[in-house]
Formats: sequence, C-alpha cells, structure tokens
Amino acid sequence: MKQPIQVPSGEKIRLKDFDPDYSGKFADKGETKAENKKNIARLAELQEVMYAEGRHALLIILQALDAGGKDGTIKKVMSGVNPQGCRITSFKVPTPEELSHDFLWRIHQHVPPRGYIGIFNRSHYEDVLVVRVHNLVPKAVWRERYEHINNFEKLLADNGVTILKFFLHISKDEQKQRLQERLEDKSKNWKFNPGDLKERALWNDYMAAYEDAINKCNTPWAPWHIVPANKKWYRNLAISERLIEALESLDMNYPPAPEGIEKIVIE
Repeated sequence: MKQPIQVPSGEKIRLKDFDPDYSGKFADKGETKAENKKNIARLAELQEVMYAEGRHALLIILQALDAGGKDGTIKKVMSGVNPQGCRITSFKVPTPEELSHDFLWRIHQHVPPRGYIGIFNRSHYEDVLVVRVHNLVPKAVWRERYEHINNFEKLLADNGVTILKFFLHISKDEQKQRLQERLEDKSKNWKFNPGDLKERALWNDYMAAYEDAINKCNTPWAPWHIVPANKKWYRNLAISERLIEALESLDMNYPPAPEGIEKIVIE
C-alpha cells in the first residue's frame, strides 16, 4: 500500500500508522542512486534561479528524535546547493536573553530573506515538544503555542516564504542501532550524548507530542511531511522530490538582462 509523505490538510494522523521502513517502489539504495543524483543537480539549478530572482524564500524545517538523521539529510540532500544562497540554523537550549522574549523571537531572526533557502535543524516546534515532555512550562502555556505557530507561519507565507516541514520518522529499533554505532565507531564517538538515553526513555511521550504538533499545525501554507527515515537513501529521495516540486511551482525566472546588453562590446 502506498504511504503518503505529505499529510493531507485537515486529516488527523497516528504515527503508528506510518511505517518508518517504507521505501515506495524501491528495494535498495542502488535503485535510487541515479534519481538522487539528478535531484541534487535540479535543486542546484532551482536555487540559483531563486537567488537571482530574489522574490521568494524557502524555509525547510527538520524535526526528528535523536539520531533521526537531520544532519545527514542536510549533508546529502543539499550537497549541490551553493552555500552562498543557503543558511542553516541549529536551535539549541535558549539563552537567558532568548528566554526573556516570547518563544518565537529567536526564530524570526533566522527566517531566510527572499532569494535564500533556510534550513532549521530543530525549530520553534521544540517549544511544543521537549518543553511539553519535560514540563518546562505549564500546560496552559504550551497549549496556546500551536495557534501562535500557525499564525507565525501564515505571516511568513504571506510574505513570500514557502514553508516545508519534515518529521524524519525512525523506529525505536533503528534509533537503538544508530546510537550503538556512535558508541562502537570511534569516528562517531563525538556524536554520542549520554543524555540521548534519557530522552529515549521518553519515546512514547515524544510520539504523542509529535502527533499533536503535526495534527494541530498542518496547514495549507505550512504542510507537514512524515518521511520514512529508517532507510536514509529513501529519506533523501522523498525530501528532494518534495523540495523540487515546491520550487518548480513558484514559476521562477531569471531577471531580465539590462537594457541594451546586446550592444555592449567588451574590448
């Protein structure tokens, strides 16, 4: 059975109904190699037009549990993009200054300007995920944030920002395997954080929090996508296809040449 990537607007989902091992019609990495290579090149072309035209911006939001593949997605999917037109922001624990403002204050500063692609490695959704799971603020506070997020994203969309949100869906067994690799592979030891094990113990709480975030903040102007991410090669293909589709729908064009350029002679 075909599994949707983009969550239909207005439809309630349960994450248990989405198979993180799903890989569509593809059986292995080799079958997607040529397609992934083609998509990388096409993304580079589209980004160049976006940068030159300067009318649109693209905001990519990546959310996942620990070891879910956010860094790997950025490295692989965006490997052909010109760094000059791409900005990546990784949101950590808020600073004292950030905590003295509303929760969206630090986010708004990093929204990409027109002509740029912005990537959020974690995002404002942490304020209805980790904040909720760890009871960092009262329920009455984080419960109101879904509406704040929807309004914030509508403001961005109304100002030329195309927003695509991706939940990289891995299984608990896959997470265990990836964390184990970080322990056993010396080149990956630096990635291991003992705190990840404490977060892993809260798996079910995070699943419930993600379900609510997706169901309450899946809008026509900022849709959620549930990406099966156990197989990294399919994850990359699914995301690159969606990015290309969104950018091509903007019908972007290079700016017109300066008047009289055909008469210019360079000596």
